[in-house]
Amino acid sequence: MAVTAVSLRTERQMLRAGATVVCGVDEVGRGSLSGPVTVGMVLVDESVKRSLPGVRDSKLLSRQARERLVPHIRRWAVGYSVGHASAAEIDEVGIVAALRRAGHRALGALPFAPDAILLDGSHDWLTSPSQPSLLDDVIADLPAPVTMKVKADLTCTSVAAASVIAKVERDAIMRRLSEDHPEYGWHENKGYASPEHLAALGAHGPCAQHRRSWNLPVAVSG
Repeated sequence: MAVTAVSLRTERQMLRAGATVVCGVDEVGRGSLSGPVTVGMVLVDESVKRSLPGVRDSKLLSRQARERLVPHIRRWAVGYSVGHASAAEIDEVGIVAALRRAGHRALGALPFAPDAILLDGSHDWLTSPSQPSLLDDVIADLPAPVTMKVKADLTCTSVAAASVIAKVERDAIMRRLSEDHPEYGWHENKGYASPEHLAALGAHGPCAQHRRSWNLPVAVSG
């Protein structure tokens, strides 16, 4: 299968349309059974002349390739950040509102605000709803309009780079958590529903790092 070319074409279109700083955004960990959901952000402007060789959607890269890319991304981008929302927060407010929390934390950690946001997918989970539920946070307005692009992590360099830095940081968190809970195999499965993880949930039940509001297997008493 041919690998889709990753370029700055979309970001340059946004810059030509009047933006001065474009922020590529992607999330990782949304479908995991445990651990945080994580949002990465990468800033580019007119000074970024070329795409970054080797950058792809993080799911298409090996751990070693992702980790080698991170320092290159940090030098290449004009700014970057990562934000997280914990499993407890996901249980408290739901996955979409938790994603929004993580995204706004990442925005707050950027060295300066963008004036255009490029978000992977077809659902704008970053913008606060016009009629928030009781569980939604009251979050300040975004500093910039959001442009959605399906499969942006496969075609847009800033979004692919955001995916890489988010996954590397979240994977490191899951490996650290695995030291306290080795039975779930998080150092390998990163909290996703691997056969090993599901078997461990069946044997031991969930721990505090699991998303308990989800339909998790429970320990079977002998």
